[in-house]
Amino acid sequence: MTTATMDEPARPAARPPRAPRPGLLTSVRRSWDRYWYAYAMVAPVVVVIGVLVLYPLAYGLYLTFTNADESNVAKDIGAFHQGASYHFVGLHNYWRIVSGQDGDFYPRLEWTVVWTVSCVVITYAIGLGMAMLLNRPVRFRLFYRLALILPWAVPAFIGVFAWRLMFNSQYGVFNDIITSVGLPAQDWLGTPFAQKIAVITVNVWCGVPFMMVALLGGLQAIPGELYEAAEMDGASPLQRFGHVTVPGLRPVTSTVVLLSTVWTFNMFPIIYLLLGNNTTGDTDILVTYAVKKAFTGVSDYSGAATYGIVILLILVAFSTFYRRQLKPQD
Repeated sequence: MTTATMDEPARPAARPPRAPRPGLLTSVRRSWDRYWYAYAMVAPVVVVIGVLVLYPLAYGLYLTFTNADESNVAKDIGAFHQGASYHFVGLHNYWRIVSGQDGDFYPRLEWTVVWTVSCVVITYAIGLGMAMLLNRPVRFRLFYRLALILPWAVPAFIGVFAWRLMFNSQYGVFNDIITSVGLPAQDWLGTPFAQKIAVITVNVWCGVPFMMVALLGGLQAIPGELYEAAEMDGASPLQRFGHVTVPGLRPVTSTVVLLSTVWTFNMFPIIYLLLGNNTTGDTDILVTYAVKKAFTGVSDYSGAATYGIVILLILVAFSTFYRRQLKPQD
């Protein structure tokens, strides 16, 4: 007689007990013990950014939801102290701008876009042309590079004041040149159209060196073998430019165009220093108009802050769209 036996199923091995997770205080202490030197090095930068960037930005954002102006903010007049009397108005300031009730936003935005596109396109074209010339083996190439970088090395306010003197209708060098050949003197900064041409000219003069240096570095990074192979295949100079130079410069171009657009959109010093108060407002871009709202007449602090936040949102939206459009090409 046989006896059937059934093997008992193997029991799973018992898992070792999990070690208890360290508490938050313990994790912070361990992190500090390990990275205290890095934290100590970064701390001054964080403090400076917080004081100079984050706090003003947060306070400006707060002002956009109020009706703060020069008449209702806190102030001290001698021994008399006047407390703040402005109040919360929600999104009213933003609605006035977006709906057109402000009456100034869309005309300034239109000119700001024209100003930005004109400056970036002209600056890029001239910078690329100069970079291609300086990328060739020519005599005194180092001297030419230093001379063309000079406008970038000179402080902006000195360069702008020099241009302002040259544009002067009575003593400027431009009028001396054209009157010496029998042409009548011109009021270079007297009309809105002339002012717009003048500010674009000066901004291009200031921006070309940066564009030239960046594109020159991009040109020197393109392997010479690509040009040699294209030339052996019978490609013309224009075809080599379109099929070798342009694709090779794409990473540099995408960066410098974005930076130049952001800088030009917010280029306050050029317009303010060249024109000052000698303008009807037609030459004001968004940022210069925001400054005038804050410091001219009865200062409209909430309106100026709202313009600042709107400018920030426009640039963030443009940068995001621009980078997404370039992703398929990367």
